[in-house]
Amino acid sequence: MSWTSRVMVYDFEEGKSFPILETDMHIEAPNWTPEGDALIVNGEGSLFWVDLENPELWEIDTGLCIKLNNDHGITPDGETLIFSDHTYGEGSVIWTQRLGDETEDADPTRVTPNSPSWWHGVSPDGKTLTYTAVRDGVFGIYTIGIEGGDETCVVQSDHHYDGPDFTADGDWIWFNSERGGNGSSDLWRVRLDGSDLEQMTDDDRVNWFPHPSPDGDKIIYLAYPTGTEGHPAGKEVELRLFTGKGKTPTTLVSLYGGQGTINVPSWSPDGVAFAYVEYAKP
Repeated sequence: MSWTSRVMVYDFEEGKSFPILETDMHIEAPNWTPEGDALIVNGEGSLFWVDLENPELWEIDTGLCIKLNNDHGITPDGETLIFSDHTYGEGSVIWTQRLGDETEDADPTRVTPNSPSWWHGVSPDGKTLTYTAVRDGVFGIYTIGIEGGDETCVVQSDHHYDGPDFTADGDWIWFNSERGGNGSSDLWRVRLDGSDLEQMTDDDRVNWFPHPSPDGDKIIYLAYPTGTEGHPAGKEVELRLFTGKGKTPTTLVSLYGGQGTINVPSWSPDGVAFAYVEYAKP
């Protein structure tokens, strides 16, 4: 399939989206840097820096890791890059790498001892990662210290789990799962110790990748059409705004996208905008 990728920013103050960059490379999953002046995206197994004042793709050196996917981000202090990679043939593994220090070895540091592990969120204090993992054939949501060590299973069952992300206060992890038993993916939240598990959406859409806002009042997520299986690319999808259980979500953007559109945290640090990727129809 031939792709044209457009990096977009939705501005809440303007109430509409603006294009940042268009390329024939298939790029995915924008993160906003804590300084608010750049985005990070992935494409063709690499990561790229996109300066918002000069929006071009500048490749980031990730050393021997050359098969990165669309699960990547940056710590709140802007000093450490986090990403998932499957270069070494054992499935996805989470790595960290220092940013902006030319004296550091370019090769990243492995965090998760087990695979597959797909990164999705970092705690507000930058000390804890949350991710999706499969252990003994069972999906679940896990946490681990950013320097590695023992991993903790927050929640698991014989269902699919994905897209965990921390709330701004660090007290909750939001994620999507099919554990509701209706055959569709909905949004859930849970405390870090696995308590107070709560289903947050229950509608006719297939809901993925919830991302809490910096002010803690909103959730942006991806809504697939009814009956969609998994989280494929190349679908008519919506980016929706969730403001509270029992309230009707607001559709902010309808677009052609899906996988790669908003897999990872992409709020601007001031909470007035978020970034995403849309694709031109073939």
